[in-house]
Amino acid sequence: MSRRPTSTSRRFEDGGSMPFVGSLNPKSRPSPVVSIVLVVLGAFLIIGYLYSGSGGSAGKEALMKLEAGASCSSEVLKSIPLLKKVYGDSMHKILHVGPETCSVVSKLLKEDDTEAWGVEPYDLDDADAKCRSLVHKGIVRVADIKYSLPYSRNSFSLVIVSDALDYLSPKYLNKTLPELARVAADGIVVFSGYPGQRRAKVAELSKFGRPAKLRSSSWWIRYFVQISLAENESITKKFEQAATKSSYAPDCQIFHLKPHKK
Repeated sequence: MSRRPTSTSRRFEDGGSMPFVGSLNPKSRPSPVVSIVLVVLGAFLIIGYLYSGSGGSAGKEALMKLEAGASCSSEVLKSIPLLKKVYGDSMHKILHVGPETCSVVSKLLKEDDTEAWGVEPYDLDDADAKCRSLVHKGIVRVADIKYSLPYSRNSFSLVIVSDALDYLSPKYLNKTLPELARVAADGIVVFSGYPGQRRAKVAELSKFGRPAKLRSSSWWIRYFVQISLAENESITKKFEQAATKSSYAPDCQIFHLKPHKK
């Protein structure tokens, strides 16, 4: 299904008295309502500043996070330098699975000695020219990850999945995660949202068909054990050490898994 942005309109009616006129009289005592109005006005001015050019992209990004929660696919982009440090040669042939995969693949392709492919689980109706080019070349595919992936066993050294698993029920996770493990020779990196991080929106429901089910780390760890996927403790420790050294605090949960034993 395609994204269906919603809009909200407000209607203002004329007529009637203005409730704050009396409070503007210099002889009257200031009304606490006026103070509240001024605080709200100040908040709107701050938001306007963040959206303005003077606020910069950092302000816009911060506001987007407040409104919609962190995107784990965006988190992948930020973590690429750390992933290269801890995975080394395993970063030479990568499959990214999840929304915004065109952005992730484009970024990975700019890295030295790195081949990258992507699977977009949802439609690409609003894709830009660069993304359409990746699809045309077969680098990015649109595929339903609830079924078998169109790749042979061990096709990639590393598989990175972000956001997509949060929209799958355990019924489909039972099929999708083993498929990711099947095509990964060296490991899988799962980026998942934190519980309570994000609210379902109409546009989200339209694109993904259901709100994200954001699960706790303990739930994921139990689930990985259930489907015989072991955490890569050595890589996890290296990644955490590298993150601490570079003052990187991820906005998503990150799990490093070993592939199924061959």
